Amino acid sequence: MGSLYRYYKPLTSICFSPPPTKSYLLHSIKFKTHFSPTKKTRLHRFFTSLTSSSLPSIKTNGGDASAASQSSELWLYNTMSRKKELFKPKVEGKVGMYVCGVTAYDLSHIGHARVYVTFDVLLRYLKHLGFDVHYVRNFTDVDDKIIARANELGEDPISLSKRYCEEFLHDMVYLHCLPPSVEPRVSDHMPQIIDMIERQILENGYAYRIDGDVYFSVDKLPEYGRLSGRKLEDNRAGERVAVDSRKKNPADFALWKSAKEGEPFWDSPWGPGRPGWHIECSAMSAAYLGHSFDIHGGGMDLVFPHHENEIAQSCAACRDSNISYWVHNGFVTIDSEKMSKSLGNFFTIRQVINLYHPLALRLFLLGTHYRSPVNYSDVQLESASERIFYIYQTLHDCENILSQHRVAFEKDAIPPDTINDINKFHDTLVTSMSDDLHTPVLLSALSDPLKIINDMLHTRKGKKQIKRIESIAALEKMVRNALMVLGLMPPTYNEALQQLREKALRRAKLTEDQILQKIEERTVARKDKDYEKSDAIRKDLAALGIALMDSPDGTSWRPAIPLALQEQQVAST
Repeated sequence: MGSLYRYYKPLTSICFSPPPTKSYLLHSIKFKTHFSPTKKTRLHRFFTSLTSSSLPSIKTNGGDASAASQSSELWLYNTMSRKKELFKPKVEGKVGMYVCGVTAYDLSHIGHARVYVTFDVLLRYLKHLGFDVHYVRNFTDVDDKIIARANELGEDPISLSKRYCEEFLHDMVYLHCLPPSVEPRVSDHMPQIIDMIERQILENGYAYRIDGDVYFSVDKLPEYGRLSGRKLEDNRAGERVAVDSRKKNPADFALWKSAKEGEPFWDSPWGPGRPGWHIECSAMSAAYLGHSFDIHGGGMDLVFPHHENEIAQSCAACRDSNISYWVHNGFVTIDSEKMSKSLGNFFTIRQVINLYHPLALRLFLLGTHYRSPVNYSDVQLESASERIFYIYQTLHDCENILSQHRVAFEKDAIPPDTINDINKFHDTLVTSMSDDLHTPVLLSALSDPLKIINDMLHTRKGKKQIKRIESIAALEKMVRNALMVLGLMPPTYNEALQQLREKALRRAKLTEDQILQKIEERTVARKDKDYEKSDAIRKDLAALGIALMDSPDGTSWRPAIPLALQEQQVAST
């Protein structure tokens, strides 16, 4: 298992963040692990500015690349058809997207992070293409698992779930996930759920009642199983419930469950009870997007039974129910096994970002195509952390030099070579992202402009280039645009670099004063020509993930992959 396990604390000892009072991007958040209180205001201003209109465009040859992007064809893999399809919204210029949210009984793990980072990137790219996106992401706050956890802790289930919903919202802020248009909760939508069961599914003959329970009859829907590819005879009862011998078919699933002693319940035509797991999403997606909309998303573990059952319910409730694209992301695995709460092999988002910057975690998740499994490892997170430090350091150096110059962007201000570099990168951005969100290709393509920028900033040849400052400004804007699309743009480069250093110190179990003392000892050793001691100090720090950088101005330090993990990385390659 990954070494983060040694940092695991029992869930009952977790200190919770203060609850949000408004939109979770606007409330005052206590950033316990990586944002200092004095910097909250800038962070909130930054997040509230992230609208489709604020996504920067790339200008090449005097033209606006965002206009070209709007005509780009987006291809998405559709689980229903098992192939990539050209994205065509039902209403021109508008997109309806529903993504299944968390069941709120615990802190979210990085498997959850992958789901919501994936669909945040899809949201951002759709906005980048000029679409008006209505994004719905629900909370399951009424469920067997919530009740079981509440009973363990001696707490009211709705109260417990509300607290974990709020913690999830904090996690989304940390990971730079834009807020959905609406975030419905099951407990607030009982009328819609009951109405769908009673007036639509039951009246249409697709369900039956037994002693206060209501079950969906899968035999009534011959096309049941088309999303998962399962045959009806191979299906089994829903994952979250025990097999009930009263059911007509073992695969029939609960739409409504009669109340049990000590459980929360709501009144219904069938007596007090609560909804089954699947009906909630059918009712809430219909309430906010209608029975026919563009994209329904979630982790691939939801294909069966959850999304299969959603389709059955929605089609039973409305003959015209239709979702154009079913999009599912792959698992995060540990030792090639799916990370999940039920298996107990998970790291919470909080555990990970206690040691690594949240945007390093986001970069790690985007480094693998969203439909492929991504295997968690410390070396992968260290590599992502080092990479994002390099990106922000390069852009921070850009800011410093650009602050000393006023740069005009007239038609002929940028040299042809730079325009070619920008056009080449923009083509890669469009082709990679439009090809089913191929984020690893875009991340890899960032290497070229970053190298060109660093050459212009630091090498003798680069500093002699004609219109160097104009080129640096144009390239920096282009990279910034890509980071915005990927959700990797920090409030400020300087803040992000400082936070990355703080995380590296925490992993190394050192203070900055201790590192500065080591640098001073090494400087003295070098003056005394004690190169053995000098090399030993450098190597000892490198083993802890601290790299020393010598320059004419002195020695500085930056985070790096610890030597042992570098060797592990080389060996695996």
